[in-house]
Amino acid sequence: MTDYYAVLEVSRDADSKTIKASYRKLAMSYHPDRNPGDKAVEEKFKAINEAYAVLSDETRRSRYDRYGTVDDNAVFGGDIFDIFASVFGTNVANMSGGRARAAGHPGEDLEAQLLITLEQAREGATVEVEVERLRACHHCHGERAEPGSAGKSTCQRCGGAGQVRVQAQSIFGAVITTRTCPDCHGDGHVISTPCRICNGRGRERGKDTVGVTLPKGIDGGYRLRVPREGNVGVDGGPSGDLYLYIEMRQHQFLERAGDDLHYTLEVGMAQAALGATFDVPTLEGQERLTVPAGTQPGSAFRLRGKGMPRLRQTGNGDQVVEVKVVVPTRLSAEAREHLAAYAGVVDEAVEEQETVAEKVRDFFAGKGKGKRRGRGKGRADDQAGGGDATGGRSVQGGREEGQAVKGEGRGPQASA
Repeated sequence: MTDYYAVLEVSRDADSKTIKASYRKLAMSYHPDRNPGDKAVEEKFKAINEAYAVLSDETRRSRYDRYGTVDDNAVFGGDIFDIFASVFGTNVANMSGGRARAAGHPGEDLEAQLLITLEQAREGATVEVEVERLRACHHCHGERAEPGSAGKSTCQRCGGAGQVRVQAQSIFGAVITTRTCPDCHGDGHVISTPCRICNGRGRERGKDTVGVTLPKGIDGGYRLRVPREGNVGVDGGPSGDLYLYIEMRQHQFLERAGDDLHYTLEVGMAQAALGATFDVPTLEGQERLTVPAGTQPGSAFRLRGKGMPRLRQTGNGDQVVEVKVVVPTRLSAEAREHLAAYAGVVDEAVEEQETVAEKVRDFFAGKGKGKRRGRGKGRADDQAGGGDATGGRSVQGGREEGQAVKGEGRGPQASA
């Protein structure tokens, strides 16, 4: 159960004057306009008004003192700001949560995306953003009345307050509340001849270019607030704010990781094994980097201070150079010979594979050898069968041998 006396910081026998004085003190201290954005204070303000709504009414207070609660169906008559206004009046400047008329109406906030480069983020450059927003009417200059007319006049019903007080009867008696004036709709004045361009709104839509200075080191994912660059206010009210959601454009050769920048350096096998010196690109220009002999793939080297500025801090991040050893996909015959010789020296087993050109060459070479081998076999068969006598000495020798054998065969026939 809520202790309303403790909320208002008074004793249970406090009179109405003491209760009202304590309420005025606490309500002014915990008013949301004096503590913008503080949810705890807002809840405290609601509790104070609820307590005062009960203890300031004799019937409610009596029921609360007797039963420790009030009728759940009781109508409090308006919200907490109505209670506040009934005590302080409707003309307390900026202290009625927006219920009492303030000077004009503030403009609305706007949002936009902003794509920036690493270079712009590093130097904190000023970039231009095109924003479509409501700006003051070029014809009436935001006055809302047609130029040359009578202009604005004070509302007769509310006397310029923008609100009227309404008395209503409830089961607990008369309750006075405040309501927006039906004649001026809370503006406090009326316009007899509205502007013919903006129809009395005082604003028109258009595109403007806004210059925005980036904080050094800002990264993608941040939201940047640009005060008073949203929609323009009405009747002298302040303009809204512009909120920019930052996105980083992909860099040509650098990748960002927080305050550090990463760069991939491609080196050859011989350079990684024997060592070499390279010119590495940074956001400040070329930087000399020596890769020592025996550098392994994936090794990383840091260029101190070559990264991004630390946002709202001192110092810079680093640029990390990551080594990628490139293995050639094509080798000349001489290069293959040298690599094969190296493999033999270090006793490294390799399996050489023929290139496409070598396979084609071997294919045609093998086909030609087969034809020649076929022709040679044919000649041998011809010689064995006593064929064509033309040819070289080997053929002649074979024929002479055949004749000698044939002669021996005829010898026995003659003796018979």
